[in-house]
Amino acid sequence: MVVSLAEFKASLAGAAPAPDLDAPLAALWWAAKGGWDEAHKLVQDEDTAESAWVHAYLHRVEGDLGNAGYWYRRAGKPVAAGALETEWQGIASALLGSA
Repeated sequence: MVVSLAEFKASLAGAAPAPDLDAPLAALWWAAKGGWDEAHKLVQDEDTAESAWVHAYLHRVEGDLGNAGYWYRRAGKPVAAGALETEWQGIASALLGSA
């Protein structure tokens, strides 16, 4: 199991996310690799706040800020406005329990 942000980032050198990652973390993994479609498929039908947060981030990456706003509300999170990389790291840290 991936336990730190550094290990999670190091896993990006692989061809696929670790099989034991939950949907939100696996989606962040794919997002970091430029696999928006793969990432979106993982969280679009999940009904958790964590998946909604990643879903919001993905729509922000896409540039669909209206849709992103909806998903931030579903996640109970404020709409992000900073750098996408900063947001990615913040979400990953929080989901890994190291925020």
